Amino acid sequence: MARMGGFDSSGLKQLQQNLNKLQDDAAINAFCEACAKELAARLLAKVIKRTPVGQYPKGSGKKGGTLRRGWTSKKGSGSEGLNTRGATQFIETLKVNHYGDTYVIEIVNPVEYASYVEYGHRTANHKGWVKGKFMMTISEQELQMIAPKILEKKLMEFLGGAFQ
Repeated sequence: MARMGGFDSSGLKQLQQNLNKLQDDAAINAFCEACAKELAARLLAKVIKRTPVGQYPKGSGKKGGTLRRGWTSKKGSGSEGLNTRGATQFIETLKVNHYGDTYVIEIVNPVEYASYVEYGHRTANHKGWVKGKFMMTISEQELQMIAPKILEKKLMEFLGGAFQ
């Protein structure tokens, strides 16, 4: 004689509730914003590290590092930039703009000569050219190469919450 065991459907009901939470617009929005902030944090780390610091003779009164300290978010919660606060705290204050299904964080350097260092410029006597450092351009290219793995990991963590 075959004996049938009972079936407990509470696990399936919990899974259904968890999957329904994943469809919640607020949860999806929070996930997308977290992804944007993660990518922005990684971009800032790369570009700051790559930004040159001016070397000046002692006694000149000039101090290097203005350009490196200038990196910030255009719509962040302050213009003091990353180096005056903890990186995690700074990233959490970044404003994420929504343009349809696109999430955007603008990373800028308002230091007046930032574009000249990035792309290059003529020398003072207009007879030569100083090559650009391309600190943002190269950092963006590097980030584009690793972004799929970063986002895949975050997505697996997000989806994994439904199966716990």
